[in-house]
Amino acid sequence: MKIKTLILASSAFFCAQLWAGNDFLADLSAVQHSWATVNYELQDDAKEKAFEALVKESEALVEHYPEKAESHIWHGIVQSSFAGAKGGLGALGLAEAAKDELEKAIKIDENALQGSALTSLGTLYAKVPGWPIGFGSDKKAQNFFKKSLEINPDGLDVNYFYADFLYDEKKYQAAFEHLQKAKSAPKRDGREKADKYRQLEVDELLAKVEKKLKKH
Repeated sequence: MKIKTLILASSAFFCAQLWAGNDFLADLSAVQHSWATVNYELQDDAKEKAFEALVKESEALVEHYPEKAESHIWHGIVQSSFAGAKGGLGALGLAEAAKDELEKAIKIDENALQGSALTSLGTLYAKVPGWPIGFGSDKKAQNFFKKSLEINPDGLDVNYFYADFLYDEKKYQAAFEHLQKAKSAPKRDGREKADKYRQLEVDELLAKVEKKLKKH
């Protein structure tokens, strides 16, 4: 109950900021903080409902700041996260919408947020089923990850998600190397909660990779 109350309170605060404060960085930060709470601290129906509300908030961010690549990046991230929470064929529409937003961000500035749009597109192409069901493509995923790594070679997210892709490809040594980079990634100001939980994911994947390496 406390977490749900927190989400509702932060949502109301965000909307007030967005339309009254007219401060892009504060509005962006509000979406980022809400995403970290919803993505990592809620479960099942509560998580799905919170993401549904957060999609509307990130959509408002895009409407208010359409010229900012960061707005499109975070709308895409929220949509893709909602797709992951929702699961099934019903999530494909959200994944397509997320892809569109991330492609818009790249057209504005592919370097924004240290190549985050490229990382997120790589993850989408890696996770979404391929033709004829969806647009997934391992080749495109790898290309986007490599482009993102050129921009931000030491980044936490890009190294974690690329390692996850490499693990699925059974390239365990390469996955191990990128997870080591993820573990030593610089901390991000204002993203403390996201960093904390992402590092837990890094450790979890690293344990799986090390187990595979011992067998080879």
